[in-house]
Amino acid sequence: MCWAAKWLGEKKVKFSSIHQATRADMIDEIYDLLEEADAVVHWNGTKFDIPTLNSEFLADRLDPPSSYAEIDLLKTARQRFRLPSNKLDYVARYLEMDGKIKHMGMQLWHDCMANDKKAWRLMKRYNKRDVTLLEDIYHVLLPWIRNHPNMGHFVDTSDISCAKCGSKEVIKNGREIRTIVPYQRYKCIDCGSPLKGRLGIAGHRPTTRAA
Repeated sequence: MCWAAKWLGEKKVKFSSIHQATRADMIDEIYDLLEEADAVVHWNGTKFDIPTLNSEFLADRLDPPSSYAEIDLLKTARQRFRLPSNKLDYVARYLEMDGKIKHMGMQLWHDCMANDKKAWRLMKRYNKRDVTLLEDIYHVLLPWIRNHPNMGHFVDTSDISCAKCGSKEVIKNGREIRTIVPYQRYKCIDCGSPLKGRLGIAGHRPTTRAA
């Protein structure tokens, strides 16, 4: 019925719905976004959003989008913490954020299907808030995310950079000696991620990865 998305770090939130576009146009636009994306951040998207989109792509006989990493923040919330609730709204408020926009429940969806303009305005605000809220939570959870794509691949590699956010503001933080090969531990000043890399060898630059 509708979707919203944005590029990380950009202000504009894209929104499309059957109220303003055809179903085919909606599917084509979000397909193009996934085709371009290196990674997609979502909340329970691994089980719901992505399979739902794939079903629509299949119905339209579209090929699978180019490969992208999935960063499911619900998985991070479940794996790394013990919160009373793992719902997006609860986690947002736990982190002292504004939370999701309140609405009247399924009646909002029924009103939108009845082409109620006021309902569609609320639905648009509701969808776009979810996206900006997700980005805010992503920045807070970033140092806790396991298997995050290495952002060092997207920055100049002449210096050590953070594998999580790509920042060059990285400091040494002792050594890790519990493995056969010792590692240099690092800490990212910008996002707080713990990192580690092989100890420097003459003529070689240490590379870092998320710890």
